[in-house]
Amino acid sequence: MQLSRREFSRLLGLAGAAGILPGCISLGKQNEDLYQVANVGDVRLLHITDTHAQLMPVYFREPTVNLGFGDAFGRPPHLVNDALLNYFGIQPDTPYAHAYTALNFTDAAQLYGRVGGFAHLKTLVDLMRGEFGPDKTMLLDGGDTWQGSGTALWTRGRDMVDACNLLGVDIMTGHWEFTYHSEEVRANIEAFNGEFVAQNIKVKEDALFDGAEAFDEFTGHAFKPYVVKTLNGRRVAVVGQAFPYTPIANPQRFIPDWTFGINPQDLQELVDSIRETESVDAVVLLSHNGMDVDLKLAADVSGIDAILGGHTHDGVPQPIEVTNAKGKTLVTNAGSNGKFLGVLDLKFGQNGIESYQYRLLPVFSDRLRADPEMDQLITNIRAPYLDTLTEPLATASSLLYRRGNFNGTFDQVICDALRSVNDSQISLSPGFRWGTTILPGQSITMENVLDQTCITYPETYTREMSGADLKLILEDVADNLFNSDPYYQQGGDMVRVGGLDYRIDPKAGFGKRIDSMQLDNGQSIDLNKNYKVSGWATVGSQSEGEPIWDTVATYLRDQKQVNLEKVNSPALKNVGSNPGLA
Repeated sequence: MQLSRREFSRLLGLAGAAGILPGCISLGKQNEDLYQVANVGDVRLLHITDTHAQLMPVYFREPTVNLGFGDAFGRPPHLVNDALLNYFGIQPDTPYAHAYTALNFTDAAQLYGRVGGFAHLKTLVDLMRGEFGPDKTMLLDGGDTWQGSGTALWTRGRDMVDACNLLGVDIMTGHWEFTYHSEEVRANIEAFNGEFVAQNIKVKEDALFDGAEAFDEFTGHAFKPYVVKTLNGRRVAVVGQAFPYTPIANPQRFIPDWTFGINPQDLQELVDSIRETESVDAVVLLSHNGMDVDLKLAADVSGIDAILGGHTHDGVPQPIEVTNAKGKTLVTNAGSNGKFLGVLDLKFGQNGIESYQYRLLPVFSDRLRADPEMDQLITNIRAPYLDTLTEPLATASSLLYRRGNFNGTFDQVICDALRSVNDSQISLSPGFRWGTTILPGQSITMENVLDQTCITYPETYTREMSGADLKLILEDVADNLFNSDPYYQQGGDMVRVGGLDYRIDPKAGFGKRIDSMQLDNGQSIDLNKNYKVSGWATVGSQSEGEPIWDTVATYLRDQKQVNLEKVNSPALKNVGSNPGLA
């Protein structure tokens, strides 16, 4: 069903009458204005990304540490809290301020309620389609859709394919999708009603020789590199850019026949070819590069009108305009966890795009009626697993979250669990940016643990590591995060540590960022001494320990009440008044 504004307003009223909206939020103009988007263009592109299989409404806290240096200093996405609000002219203590920042998060979350949920997202998508015109609208999904929940893991991503089909996704690309086996990836793409595009994934030559499947054996493309859609008489090309470092950041053993990369030269040649042969009015890159990479790519590759980006989970209220050899490119990033819907309206003139309007709409699930058909699909998906998902494990005494450059309180719970269950001195946990938030006083369920840990390589390990090995790990991840060249950044955050403190200078060169390493008891780390270390999610050879969610569940059942004694966050050097640090 495509919603009109009148029908949408009626549903808001029904939601209030049913007691769905928090009592402290008034209905009427304030509520309706939140989703009042003027129809000013010829074509509307809707954009979601990094939903990480979150079918249900969640809480999600934005970071208070998202450091940028060099060209990235003081520029989105490296702005947090007041610096972000000031840059974009957003008033504090408003729904938008809560959506885009972590300011007064616990109180604001209780006021505005949960975000996301595919049933609520569908209501908003249908409104944006219905008001503008379904024949003039396209819904794009930037990937990281099939991973991040228990049901996605247990159905191998098929639950999300079904949900996206009902949502009406037209085109998608990927990243964590490729952490299923290649045959599972292709089966899910076959079941997907839309188009899957990725210009930067090629089939290796020896695999092609051995008969590996490819979209185009001549070019080596594993999937369609782009598609052209006609909307309101305008031809729009959408080029796919999957996460370029998938075989490095994730196990290559799942997808041994494919190569990935940023491939700017290939992309330039493809864009030029599309412009010359397809008679298009616009070229859009559906990207999973991460925003810093997209900003550099927009300067290096000309002829792209807009980059709808993902991977780094940055909720950026307005596009950044980047100038290149043939004009300018809009670069956007639409957050994560189903929390936002990007709405880009394009108006065309004689020489292409004449003007645009962009809104990044927060999906406040207490303000949007759940779509009944999607709601039923989600109920059916969850039904076989409901007892496992809803098992209460412990209670949170403080806010538990993940997102931030160096640590999060739920990351600390994982690190503490690894140390406690495995009797280790130090623990390591990946700096993933997905993972939902739990408010103080809430029950921590098995579903919450799975939201933080659900991957296809969850095995834990306990082994001896030297102090030099530990420093090398920290240095390597820090270079991925703070390398001065965005093309060498992989888009995650620092590895989380338990039982270990250190100091980091993000502006230093490779191998010189980390010092002052010490155990929790104050003992300095000896580079030549071995330490007992526990961790999980090895990218190389597969570990033999139990899945991390079992380790964390065991720990939480024993704790019953989670009271964090310490969060192992590093001391920071040379960050000054960085606006990416609150």
